[in-house]
Amino acid sequence: MKINGERHYLWRAVDHEGEVLESFVTKARDKKAALKFLRKAMRKHGQPETIVTDKLRAYGAALREIGAGSRQETGRWLNNRAENSHLPFRRRERAMLRFRRMRSLQKFAAVHASVTNHFNHERSLSSRPYFKQNRAAALTEWRGLCAA
Repeated sequence: MKINGERHYLWRAVDHEGEVLESFVTKARDKKAALKFLRKAMRKHGQPETIVTDKLRAYGAALREIGAGSRQETGRWLNNRAENSHLPFRRRERAMLRFRRMRSLQKFAAVHASVTNHFNHERSLSSRPYFKQNRAAALTEWRGLCAA
């Protein structure tokens, strides 16, 4: 992502169901940034059984330093769930005409992830009445949060 002409990187941790667990913005895409992101995600959500990443070598170096190098999986199409979770975020970013500061990008990424996770239920995994019931419950909870 570009902020005021400078390239910044949005790191996102996504679980096996496609829910965004963690978002993190850095200026670099190196071992130090990967290590910081992975430590933050693992501190908050625990150690996963497997970690699917793209083939960036910084992930492997950071995971070896943490002691989880054997859990990393890379391969063609393995990280599609993470890549596809970027699409609604990118669409919203374009509608907002980009970001001006790194801090505003970080805040937006965190809020966008929580709202998307709250409302985005896998429609194909449940029947229509059950889906509508879950959607109504999420909307009721959201309205309660906004009213308070």
